[in-house]
Amino acid sequence: MEADAAALIGAGLAYGLAAIGPGVGIGIVVGNAVQAMVRQPEMAGQVRTTMFLGIAFTEALALFGLLLFFILFGAGG
Repeated sequence: MEADAAALIGAGLAYGLAAIGPGVGIGIVVGNAVQAMVRQPEMAGQVRTTMFLGIAFTEALALFGLLLFFILFGAGG
């Protein structure tokens, strides 16, 4: 019973911690993209495309964390 509770707590912590990195990463990507667009407006389209690719790759890390959450949650429940 205590092992089940520990697994559920671990699953929640795993996803919570896994969401911190991508959140910070997306903030950095978007912030730098906005700076680049302000400095060179003629490159805004290309910068925007690259920004969305960066967001997609960063968001993949959050999905891995969510998958880990479900794996640990399944082991505890």
